[in-house]
Amino acid sequence: MPSSPRSHDLYTVEQVRALDRRAIDELGVPGIELMRRAAWAGLASLRRHWPQARHIAVYCGPGNNGGDGFLLASLAREAGLRVDVLALADTAHGDAAQARATWVDAGGIVRHWDAHEALPSADVHVDALYGTGLHRAPDADAATLIERLNVGDAPVLALDVPSGLDADSGRCPGVAVRAAVTVSFIAAKRGLRTGQAADHVGQLELDTLGLPDALWQGMSADAHILLAEHLPPRARAAHKGNHGHVLAIGGDHGTAGAVRLCGESALRSGAGLVSVATRAEHLLALNSARPELMAHAVDGPQTLEPLLERADVLALGPGLGQRAWGHALWLTALDTGKPLVLDADGLNLLAHEPRQFTRPTVLTPHPGEAARLLHDTTENVEADRFAAVRALAARYHAIVVLKGAGSLIADPAGRVAVCPWGSPGMATGGMGDLLTGVIAALLAQGCDAWRAACLGVGLHARAGDCAARQGERGLLASDLLPHLRLLGNGLEHD
Repeated sequence: MPSSPRSHDLYTVEQVRALDRRAIDELGVPGIELMRRAAWAGLASLRRHWPQARHIAVYCGPGNNGGDGFLLASLAREAGLRVDVLALADTAHGDAAQARATWVDAGGIVRHWDAHEALPSADVHVDALYGTGLHRAPDADAATLIERLNVGDAPVLALDVPSGLDADSGRCPGVAVRAAVTVSFIAAKRGLRTGQAADHVGQLELDTLGLPDALWQGMSADAHILLAEHLPPRARAAHKGNHGHVLAIGGDHGTAGAVRLCGESALRSGAGLVSVATRAEHLLALNSARPELMAHAVDGPQTLEPLLERADVLALGPGLGQRAWGHALWLTALDTGKPLVLDADGLNLLAHEPRQFTRPTVLTPHPGEAARLLHDTTENVEADRFAAVRALAARYHAIVVLKGAGSLIADPAGRVAVCPWGSPGMATGGMGDLLTGVIAALLAQGCDAWRAACLGVGLHARAGDCAARQGERGLLASDLLPHLRLLGNGLEHD
């Protein structure tokens, strides 16, 4: 399916409903016609992905999503497919009632879903239960149906939203459909791109139902999907001083690996010079493994200060610890007011001693660190990742990367970008240290904090996808390093 020109714009459910009303009230497209177009789009997706399918089963709820399903069933039977329709309720309402009547008037049979019966042995199941209309856990009968679909052998096509998934937040309050393909209508819903949605949407498509560009005029998207980018070629007369000096600060006793990964990723991402301020015990290992890193023994603020003076950007936190040594270095580094990337224990210290930043700053918390920074719970952060990342950016006056499936980047004004790349293989130690170095290197090369965060998150996730071609399980953070170099130069495609 060709990519929609609006596929990188993400909207809230409220915004999509407003677009739907505008199409009906201002453009004069009847609701039943929108439903018919959605049915055509769903059937086209089904035939495209499963051209061999001869028998489908469609599961309809009582609302408009169910109406899409009834009309898809009618179109599929007209196309010669065998179609079973099962409904959660005996009636439908609004335009969905007309759609149901279309199916019945043409001789179609509607079976009421009975949890004691087996699902039809269809080639493809079509989920048209709830769409965007559910923000709670499905009731018992619907939950049983969804569980049966999830354990079955046949693939599931979800219409608009996998049922049970919150289209605003990406969370699943209860059980949710695990679709092989989701075809979304009119506008891309932001919740389908982050959090638990990664386990439910499958291949995600968007069909704008042939609506004109005028529909979107005056409505700004709530968020945007990142585009694949890289830095421009360097000037032929460039020298190392043109590309910035990153100082990575961290590596308390036993954590030399964290600060080394941070420093090495900064080098692989194009920083001209990278220094490391760490414990004396780590110098031999760092110099032996990566001599390009300028490793320095630092026992306190006095030995750190000369290094801070020479640096352009600070990468603060990997392996830093929260004891006296790490805390003293953290305070000294922050007091310089230099651009910085703050991660790991640098964030945990910030949670205890909050401050707003006046220089370009990027914070890179995972959900647990985000919860500590907000004095909230991890569960609440994950329940609405968009609200959490915006709250963090406003509270600390910084660019914030909320890591996880569908990482989010926010600025203090509320702008949000969503990362569409990455895999479960990246859920391993050292990945965050790597990201800190990438973003610091981009800051050092002249990117502003927003662009450094967006480009850095994108390069990091895409490198993870490239490395995962050899398998997700067993992926190491250092496996990303050669791909970071290639992607940063535009020499590899994920």
